[in-house]
Formats: sequence, structure tokens, C-alpha cells
Amino acid sequence: MFKKTPESMRLTLRALARLLAYPDAELRAQMPALIDALQAEQALPAARVTELQALVQQVCAMDPYEAEARYVDTFDRGRQTSLHLFEHIHGDSRERGPALIDLTQTYEKAGLFLGANELPDHLGVVLEFASTQPSTVAREFLAEMAHILNALFTALDAKASPYASVIAAVLEAAGEKAQAVAITPEPDMDEAWAEPEAFDGCATKGQNRPGQPQPIQIVRKARPQSSQGVAP
Repeated sequence: MFKKTPESMRLTLRALARLLAYPDAELRAQMPALIDALQAEQALPAARVTELQALVQQVCAMDPYEAEARYVDTFDRGRQTSLHLFEHIHGDSRERGPALIDLTQTYEKAGLFLGANELPDHLGVVLEFASTQPSTVAREFLAEMAHILNALFTALDAKASPYASVIAAVLEAAGEKAQAVAITPEPDMDEAWAEPEAFDGCATKGQNRPGQPQPIQIVRKARPQSSQGVAP
């Protein structure tokens, strides 16, 4: 791992951002050039670049539909492996909105403006922004996210995903070490999205499942008043 900040990481960070993009035909055609850029700039350890080259060769050799389906299964099927970094710390809570606004303002102060369909916490966008900054600033900016990146790396590594090497490379570009950390297990997708069973209780959070005792709360209603204001 590099301890000294490389003089330039512009090409490296942009190449890593592209490696994390959806592997459509355009990206697959660009992939060999991305490895050339990594090798030319030498901002990453040679062993890591070799791993990334193996990922590129694998994606390019796969059936296109298989490569695209694997990407979706990897990054769009659970929070632990989401490329939207704030999902790892805020989930769908209301705190995520202000965090997204703050990050967007950071970009705009640097003269960068997002497209209509881009979210600022997507790792690809984060890397694109970092690539426009001086190496020292970029490294410090990415290092602030190291705890999230290590959680993402851990989840991908547990799935034996070759994309774990890309996250490890991002951590190394930040001057950090990729390492396994404790992550909170997430519920099974089928369980998380289960619909309540009609007329048979409810399986949503805060209530017991069908077939189990359900808590019942009895609320006493006020008795109606007579026209003289006295209950009958």
C-alpha cells in the first residue's frame, strides 16, 4: 500500500469510477483502456492492478447479459452492497436527505453540478468528484468514508465478488487498508418485502406473525351525551 500521496490520482480515480458502472457494451469496450490508465499512473500497488485486470478480463469474457445480471445482483439487491454510500449509515431515514444536500453543496462549491438523475452519494460520483481535486485533498476526502468503504468491501468479499478488489483499490487510493469489519446482517429480501396475510394477522414490524398471539388494546369509548348533557 502506498503511504506517500501519489502526485496524481486523476486517471486512477476516474478508472475506478468507471469499473463500478453498469457493464453495458460501451463500458466493456472501454475496460482494457481503464487498465492501461491504472498502469500508466501507478497510483495503486501493482498486485491490486493485476486483480482489477483479472476482473476486466472476466467481465469481457462473460456473456453480456450474464455480466449485467451479476452487476444488478451484486449492487442492487441489498443495502450492504449498495454503491450509494449513505444507505449504509442512514438507510431510508429522513437523515439521508440533509446529508445528500450537504454533499451536493460540496460539489457545487467546487464548480461541479450533478445531472438530473445522479445522486451525490453514489460511489462512482464520489470518485469522479475526487478525481478533480488535488491528490492530497482527494485522499483526505475519501479517507473520511473509509468506515463505509470497509463495510462495503466486507460484504462484497463475503460474497466472493470480484468487485471487492475495486473497493479495496479505492481504500488504497485513500491511503487506507482494506480490512474486514463487523457489519449488521440485513433481513432476507422476501421477508423484508412480505405483505400482510389478509384476515390472518400481520407480519409487519411491531406485530406478531400469523399463528402467534397478537397483542390487543381495548380503548373505552366515551358514552354519548343526551340533549340535556346527561348520559342516559
